[in-house]
Amino acid sequence: MLKRVFVAPDPGRLRLRGAARGVLGVGLAVTVSELATRSLPAAIAGGLAALLALFTVADGSVRGQAVTTALLPMAGFPVLALAAVLHDLTWVRDVAFVAVLGAGIYARRWGPRGNALGIFAFMMFFTAQFLHAVPGRLPELCAAVALSLLASSTVRFGLWCYERRLPSAAVSVVAPGGTGFARVTTRQAIQGMAGGAFALLAGQLVSHERWYWAVGAVWWIFVNTASRGETLVRGFRRVLGTVIGIAVGLVIAVPLDGAGAPTAGLVAVCVFGIFYAAAVSYTWMMLAVTVMAGLLYGLLGVLDPGLLVLRVMETGVGALGAALAVLLVLPVTTHATTDAWIQRALHCVHACTSEAAARLAGVSAADPARYVAELELLLGRVRLSLAPLVHPLSPLRARKARARQVIELLDRCAQEVRGLASVAADPDASHDARLAAACWRVEAAVEALTMPDAARSGIAVPVAAVHPSGGEPALAHLHGLEQALKALAVPLRDPVAPV
Repeated sequence: MLKRVFVAPDPGRLRLRGAARGVLGVGLAVTVSELATRSLPAAIAGGLAALLALFTVADGSVRGQAVTTALLPMAGFPVLALAAVLHDLTWVRDVAFVAVLGAGIYARRWGPRGNALGIFAFMMFFTAQFLHAVPGRLPELCAAVALSLLASSTVRFGLWCYERRLPSAAVSVVAPGGTGFARVTTRQAIQGMAGGAFALLAGQLVSHERWYWAVGAVWWIFVNTASRGETLVRGFRRVLGTVIGIAVGLVIAVPLDGAGAPTAGLVAVCVFGIFYAAAVSYTWMMLAVTVMAGLLYGLLGVLDPGLLVLRVMETGVGALGAALAVLLVLPVTTHATTDAWIQRALHCVHACTSEAAARLAGVSAADPARYVAELELLLGRVRLSLAPLVHPLSPLRARKARARQVIELLDRCAQEVRGLASVAADPDASHDARLAAACWRVEAAVEALTMPDAARSGIAVPVAAVHPSGGEPALAHLHGLEQALKALAVPLRDPVAPV
């Protein structure tokens, strides 16, 4: 797993740049909050708000990201105030917490913006529990959050806005469809509330003080998942990452005992790890989150080995609640979700190929790069959807092999598409008349692969042309793309996901 984090593709070093910017943004936010409020809890709240803003706001354009960031206080401050006012009203607070969880999941139907606002609102309620916020502390907490959002936005949109030089690509966090209970976000909102209610009640039996960790585990297990298989795998990875993180925390966080400078340095390392590992390994991201939480408890003066063990127990309760919810309450099967993401990825391959061919033909307005960026996001969703099958503990060996073959071939398609787009971006690249025929074969192959299951079996994928010896680089990439698409016909005509 550790190897996967450091050898995974990082086109344009986006993960590295995002992680480095995350450390700068959170660091500046904490510094500003501390100087303005002279309160450690407020500084922690500000740092968490900045981390959430930098981590969760994922609109396709810089302008959209700025608008969503500006809306975060509107979603977060009312929830923070509600949590503080209800601090001593136990049952009312519990009902409100579960309701906020359900509303946050339901908000995902409005795409990246709804997802970010829902996460921020839920985490403001969670932060109030973490810091034991009461009404008297609201002014300093709100001030710290506002200043932190301003500081992190200064870094993101002013000092280091590398997205301005990147093509925009907006892929919604989930693929909602249908109406009523047929819509994924509606089902998941109900599942989340059921799992959250279970985790809240069971978590309070484990600990009257740290029960909110169980509800938080349910929340983060549901984030960015769209089927029961994805949710179960994410729950397993969360528990595994937490256990490893606790072991690391016993060695690092407990001996530090809240010492200022080294704790701050290690928190910065954890923030970097959260951003850098998130896209490729949820387990290692959770390790970083768990170690950071231990360090923060050390700063608050309440850290001990027993607290870390309690953290594992509450996480296990949350994972159990999420698992029961997705298995028993309006379950969302994996097959339809997987097929939808694969088809979107294939359509994106075709769109990028067409744009590249047009660019090589002299159409200056054609831009394949934006489809390359979108394809990377779509392939991430495909991997997440197929994760239950390729998991080491999956007993379905035949389906595991087919799922791995699908991922490998789609990765090969992405590699050829990136190469094709790179060639098309060269102003000296010449147009070859054979490109039109090759692009037609790619289009026909995609159409054959994306037909409904009932019709797909009777349609043959066009045979790839013979590779032109010494041919143009663009033709070489198209030939590789044709071969990968033809090979995809075999696993896609068999089930690649459980029912």
